Amino acid sequence: MRAVIHDHGLQFRSDYPDPIPGEGECLIRVHYAGICSTDLQLLSGYLNFRGILGHEMVGTVISGSSAWRGKRVVSEINCVCRRCDLCQSGLAAHCRHRTVMGIVGRDGCFADTLCVPERNLHLVPDAVTDEEAVFVEPLAAAHQVLVQCPIEPRMNVSVVGSGRLGLLVAQVLRNTGCKLTVIGRNRQKLLFCEKQGIQGIHLDDLVAKRDRDVVVECSGSPDGLRTAMDLVRPRGTIVLKSTSADAGNVNLWPIVVHEVRVIGSRCGPFPEAIHALARKAVDVRPLISRILPLEKAEEAFAASTRPDMLKTLFKINARP
Repeated sequence: MRAVIHDHGLQFRSDYPDPIPGEGECLIRVHYAGICSTDLQLLSGYLNFRGILGHEMVGTVISGSSAWRGKRVVSEINCVCRRCDLCQSGLAAHCRHRTVMGIVGRDGCFADTLCVPERNLHLVPDAVTDEEAVFVEPLAAAHQVLVQCPIEPRMNVSVVGSGRLGLLVAQVLRNTGCKLTVIGRNRQKLLFCEKQGIQGIHLDDLVAKRDRDVVVECSGSPDGLRTAMDLVRPRGTIVLKSTSADAGNVNLWPIVVHEVRVIGSRCGPFPEAIHALARKAVDVRPLISRILPLEKAEEAFAASTRPDMLKTLFKINARP
């Protein structure tokens, strides 16, 4: 089958072995998949991953449980044991033996087909297109901010980073009614915020007053954490979304002195993300910059690093 892999660099393969489903797994034909900042970090050495990249996808189940066969689905990325102490205590996303689609110990979705546990699957409603469904996984990660740090309308909240994830997080937070700003370096992306009714502030125009109740850091850069520390009030909260291969030389003393709470934030609830897309509470369509075939993997990844680009999708096996 066709696949895009990381093995001492990015490679497109037309002869990659077809996956064989294990017990309790389904085989999925992938329709579309999206390139994420984490994919870019993996190419930079993050987690030393080797194999098929990709963890944002939509597809159709072609073998496995009869209850799922023929259904259009998205898949959670954490494949867990359900037996360890963390799984048993309700922290399955942090399973001690987990593999993670396209990130840790398991091939990803930049391929014609992939295998995932049946319990990871979520049905995609007709109201959500394939192109929109690709965003379920990152949109679920955006909703995780609300799970970990409830936001109230009275709160002063900022998102640092106006890239792919930052703009999803901003739309989710906007719907809480809080006083929201997005800080970024790219004026074109900040214009997207304005069109969504969200105030955008260019980093060069930022006056940091340490008055934000919550700052969500989505920049993918060590500089983003520095900015977040300049923005958050004493005993405020920083939610970290970035997974940077290079942590940089960040001085953490302001976190100690100002007694700031720091929360690492990763995967989130798929049902909330699917529901938000179905009722059009979040608009992901303007975030799609390019759609390319797997054969143009190098072009797709290069496009994803450009500051004027948002989301690049792979069109793999489009539905008729």
